[in-house]
Amino acid sequence: MLILYNIGIRFYYFFAIIVSLFNTKAKAWVNGRRSQKIIPLKNSIWFHFASLGEFEQGRPVMEAIKTLYPEHPIVVTFFSPSGYEIRKNTPLADAVYYLPLDTASNAQEFVAAIQPVAAIFTKYEYWYHYFNELHSMQVPLYVISAIFRQKQVFFKSYGSLHRQILSKITCLFVQDEASKELLSTIGISNVLVSGDTRFDRVWTNANTPKALPLIQQFKSGHSVFVAGSTWPPDEAIIAPLLNTHPDWKFIFAPHEITSEKIDNLIKLLPKGKTARFSQIAELKNELSTYQALIIDNIGMLSSLYQYGEIAYIGGGFGVGIHNTLEAAAFGLPVIFGPNYTRFKEARDLVKLKAGFSINNQQQLTDIANELIGDNAHWAHASRTAKNYVANGKGATEMIMKNIQIRS
Repeated sequence: MLILYNIGIRFYYFFAIIVSLFNTKAKAWVNGRRSQKIIPLKNSIWFHFASLGEFEQGRPVMEAIKTLYPEHPIVVTFFSPSGYEIRKNTPLADAVYYLPLDTASNAQEFVAAIQPVAAIFTKYEYWYHYFNELHSMQVPLYVISAIFRQKQVFFKSYGSLHRQILSKITCLFVQDEASKELLSTIGISNVLVSGDTRFDRVWTNANTPKALPLIQQFKSGHSVFVAGSTWPPDEAIIAPLLNTHPDWKFIFAPHEITSEKIDNLIKLLPKGKTARFSQIAELKNELSTYQALIIDNIGMLSSLYQYGEIAYIGGGFGVGIHNTLEAAAFGLPVIFGPNYTRFKEARDLVKLKAGFSINNQQQLTDIANELIGDNAHWAHASRTAKNYVANGKGATEMIMKNIQIRS
């Protein structure tokens, strides 16, 4: 199995090189790894994240580590360019890199260079050679906010190598009891149920949000529908709401902000009533007269929700929805597409009637009309969403009590 794993890793890299010839994200993925130079460090604490979402998820633990162990340099690695490019200059880290390809030689060289006293991975990313090297060097390895499902390769008859990967982890901090029980069926007992650190992160953000005066000016006393991390299928069914609810303001924060994607979104929205955030300063006193605002940059979404009354979370008509907790922490009922069942918090919010899944434009219209037209219904969903996040806090504290950092 290890031979097949190694072949698969190299094939993935070869495929990425081919795709990089015509895809900017793949090009950044390949070139970033080729050009980086690893600076030697001693006694570092290594955090790895798949992308930006996992960075925000693991951030509360990283902040706590930095406070408690200031003598240890922090090294951050990313798999994805979307995480690296946005957080490569984070003040929380002493060094930020792309994770080198998971080969035995890369793992040995990288671990030798940064000399970690502990390694902390968030939710996803289980790499055989890195985990094996840390295990052989007796470096404590933790995975936080992990969640497991029966369909994953660990629980398949052909998943023996991946089960070996799990056995090299010092402690798995999982989100729920179901994950712990599932892991016990394959003999993995180094598990603690701690919950999800995203609850801590979004709760902190909701209680200390960054003020955005221009967004407040755009809101101008109106109720606001915030469409976060949207994709074209999401935007196509949201756009008609602007005509049926002309007294509401709408903020779109697309997941991808290429010129083509933004131009296509603008075509869906009322002409003369739609502004782009990059041009917002030019509008000055006219800003309050616009009905739609498109956020054509990255990094504002978590602060935008403070100005909203209802949120739509994108991705549900694709591979899966994005972060619902950021909006729920501000007390916004959340609406999303049908592909949400892999996300525990989304399932929970639906059960609590603070989250609403829709399959088409008509269902979105019906849910929006109910929440907009029935204040009691909206208020109940709002309180429930916020209470759900508040009750989910505490994962960071439990993790910190059970992590050991070598001197």
